Amino acid sequence: MDAKVIAIIIGMMLVTYIPRMLPMAVLSRVNIPQGLLNWLGYVPVAVLSALLAPELLLKNGHLSINLSNTYLLAAIPCVLAGVYTKNIFITVITGMVTVVLLNNFL
Repeated sequence: MDAKVIAIIIGMMLVTYIPRMLPMAVLSRVNIPQGLLNWLGYVPVAVLSALLAPELLLKNGHLSINLSNTYLLAAIPCVLAGVYTKNIFITVITGMVTVVLLNNFL
């Protein structure tokens, strides 16, 4: 293998490893207040909401809250499947099947 390729692989390894290990190494020595830990618990929900909201509510860059928005309609059975089963696999399959059915038959 070429030395340039090996250097690139090692560089990518470091760029991936350092941002993951540096915070863990620093924060393992610090006592984090409970309030901050509670606040950090909301970060995944906020990130997921920020990713999903535009996909569900916008169509061609415009707000679309109507029956022609198949993604918004598909979110309803997804939420129900998630609430009742608490199973991510069933929730994802429900969403995929619902989107396919809505796009092909609506």
